[in-house]
Amino acid sequence: MEESIHDFEKPSLTADIVIFTIEGGELKVLLVKRNISPFKGGWAFPGGFVRIDESLEDAAKRELEEEAGVRDVYLEQLFSFGEPKRDPRGRVVTVAYMALVNSEGIELKAATDVSDAKWFSIKDVPSLAFDHKEILEYSLKRLKWKFEYTTVAFSLLPKKFAISEVQKIYEMVFNKSFDKRNFSKKIISLGILKEEGLRKNVSHRPPMLYSLKKNVGDIVEII
Repeated sequence: MEESIHDFEKPSLTADIVIFTIEGGELKVLLVKRNISPFKGGWAFPGGFVRIDESLEDAAKRELEEEAGVRDVYLEQLFSFGEPKRDPRGRVVTVAYMALVNSEGIELKAATDVSDAKWFSIKDVPSLAFDHKEILEYSLKRLKWKFEYTTVAFSLLPKKFAISEVQKIYEMVFNKSFDKRNFSKKIISLGILKEEGLRKNVSHRPPMLYSLKKNVGDIVEII
């Protein structure tokens, strides 16, 4: 006898987005304050239920814009989280996404079912709703992996940047120092950067500015 889709229970599906930025010399993550139950008043990642007529990625983009006012960012799927009791409302599977953004020019706007949207240092993240602590831990591991072999780190920078700014981001994510000369030599040797001229209007020796030749996310062994 042929099985029918109607023979099986149907879990709900959500998309949650872990979005990182660099602000004030720190690696930060975006959280929203829930304005509905469960976990009303608690902090969580932007996210929500996937509509019947949209893809997972479209749902992630929509929720990110609806709940925080953020759009047009680097976005990639991370992992699915499906512990049966992860959501007190019932059987809900979530697909987590990771986004990286340069915070300059980003104006957070809390809307729909959240009352606030705020950047938190990863060193000072409050208690999180659902299983979002587990999702954050997985995201930080993935972030390090991506920094090692792709160009995603550059999506945290302005379009034109100095090598020293790249190094600072790597030192934040890996929580270690890199030799300035060796780091600069390695990054330049990869052939992924284009010289954009010296930085203007500085009181000290102006650094060379660069832009990224390749697309964000391209595979390149950085470190």
